[in-house]
Amino acid sequence: MERSERIGLLRREALDPVIDLGEFYYAFCDFYFAHESLSPEKRYAESLFYAFSRITPSISEGELIVGKCDLPLPEEKRRILEDTLLPRLRAHLGDALQGQNSHMAADYDLLLREGTSGVRKRIARLKEENPASLDFYEACETALRAVEHYAARYAGKARSLASAEKDPARKRELEKIASVMDRVPAFPAESFYEAVQSVHFLTHCLTLDPFHPGPMQFQLGRPDRYLLPYYEKDLASGALTREEARLLIDLLAIQINRRVPNGLSSGYMVCGRDGNGNPVANELSMMLMEAVDDVRLVYPSVGFCWTPDTPGEYLEKACSLLLKGLSHPAIFNDDLIARGLVSYGVPEKDSHHYIHSTCVEITPVAASNVWVASPYTNLPGVLLDVMDREYDSFENLTASFFRKLDGLIREHFEEQRRLRAVRAEKGMNPLLSAFVGDCLAQGIDIEKGGARYNWVMPSFVGCANLVDALYALDELVFRRKELTLLSFRAILDKNFEGYEALHRRILTKIPKYGNDDDRIDPLFSRVTRHIAAECAKYATGQKNGRLIPSVFCWVMHERFGRETGATPDGRTAGFPLGDGSGPCQGREAHGPTASILSSTKWDHTPFIGGVAVNLKFSRETLGKNAPELLGGLIRTYMERGGFELQINVVDRETLEDAVRNPALHQDLVVRIGGYSDYFVRLSPEMQAEILLRTAHDLS
Repeated sequence: MERSERIGLLRREALDPVIDLGEFYYAFCDFYFAHESLSPEKRYAESLFYAFSRITPSISEGELIVGKCDLPLPEEKRRILEDTLLPRLRAHLGDALQGQNSHMAADYDLLLREGTSGVRKRIARLKEENPASLDFYEACETALRAVEHYAARYAGKARSLASAEKDPARKRELEKIASVMDRVPAFPAESFYEAVQSVHFLTHCLTLDPFHPGPMQFQLGRPDRYLLPYYEKDLASGALTREEARLLIDLLAIQINRRVPNGLSSGYMVCGRDGNGNPVANELSMMLMEAVDDVRLVYPSVGFCWTPDTPGEYLEKACSLLLKGLSHPAIFNDDLIARGLVSYGVPEKDSHHYIHSTCVEITPVAASNVWVASPYTNLPGVLLDVMDREYDSFENLTASFFRKLDGLIREHFEEQRRLRAVRAEKGMNPLLSAFVGDCLAQGIDIEKGGARYNWVMPSFVGCANLVDALYALDELVFRRKELTLLSFRAILDKNFEGYEALHRRILTKIPKYGNDDDRIDPLFSRVTRHIAAECAKYATGQKNGRLIPSVFCWVMHERFGRETGATPDGRTAGFPLGDGSGPCQGREAHGPTASILSSTKWDHTPFIGGVAVNLKFSRETLGKNAPELLGGLIRTYMERGGFELQINVVDRETLEDAVRNPALHQDLVVRIGGYSDYFVRLSPEMQAEILLRTAHDLS
């Protein structure tokens, strides 16, 4: 099969994929509730093994990388699952179902180096050294054997298909799949093909988490590092061509779309520095970025980690992809993020080995049980809450706001700590624990605090709205005394109806964050400094259990906006809040340079939980110098201490046509607030918000 035909065939399946985990959950629950007399660990592990032994392996025409769940459960069993088994499981787990999961990358280096059988040998040694954790270790062993048994069944499926295949070329491919699945993930990978397959298959299996029925977003870490030795060896021996390697990477990228529903985020990062501080930049880095263009799906979510000494052609490649209208890669500041991680206790040698755990949240690879965006806080909503009385000064108003915010931070933290304690009591995940340091070394499950890092990352949404609103209040109420605070609040309650002139004046005459204006920009720094200092007061009680802030939004700017009344910055009731850490939609009046200057006047370093700054450029205005201009803007942002930059290059006409004719634009992908999604699948409010974002010239 020709490469383009294969990619096209599998891409069509992945554009609107079937992701059906019903077989797995039915089998797990059926066994789990029939064996209540077993110890908790043994009951879980044996139920997991039983479930993996009952999933029907699925291999599509043209697939070379296998492992997915797309076969529907028979209707009678589905009714039992949905009406009886899952409700019973949820009642059994209670609040242990709450909290975050899967926002991380497992230890793929360990997997490729030792295979699951090698990890089992490691566990056998640890059982002798730490007999107090015997139940945990035996659960890990059973979970690993379950994966091996499942892989063997895939090998059998491929052989069965090969025996019936009439096309000689496809027959050879199926026989190759069978031979690969005979080896991985059970044994150390010996080839590039085996390494790619092993990584995907483990990730597919991790997605099947019976104590968290629902979407999973495991990331693939840094494949331009862990796949590179296999690529170079196979290339040197003649066992692999560059085109074959690129095909396998593209097929890996497609498979992400077969395990993660759209509306979430899953992918990998490339480039940055290694543990010795040297730049990582190689052929795989390029191929892994090019996969975005090759498959043109919502995933992979690719992060390009920039350093000043990353060779220039890698940033040029990133810019060329973005200028085509693709929504990836996002650009991350590797050195700044590493400094932030070191400030939170990560050793220097590990500080460049991180992943954007879905959108922009940073978690150390192979060592994290980090709860990202836990929870989101509506900053403009907090401001409205304290606009319930008069204040004699702007300082007293802001002090009241910060007291209210501090109380919410404390309240939210206590709830997250309670949920983590419930998870520690009732939860377990022995398969994942086998690939997260330091769970095996300590003999402690990841859910019980065994990971090296147990951070909680609250995210604060609408910071730009808050800053614009605070400035407007200071200007109109306290400096000019044109309004009292309560009269302003009454106008907001009327959504500016009858006060249209005031509304226009607020929007057009009062300074806004994002225009390199030192009258207002320092307010953003004041707010973020306060948030970082307040979060630093808290610890969860688990190992490295810090509270680490973020200022990104995923889709919460639209959700919060829907439930928030009009705000003093001129935003009307129900409209989305600002889409990240940059200016609010449509408020940049002085171009992209002014926007990024404002966005880098505050310290991003403490916000390892994630900072997302969006820039949108009009495709109609792209000039011949667009690549150089875009590269220059990115370097300016990074050199000034910017954390992350995400770029949309679209034309309004295409977006408007997609609103009118969604069937013609099913694969149109746009950047939202830290992640990407299919434009036509967004809510009308989110589509309107994207259309309102300022489209800059780049010519």
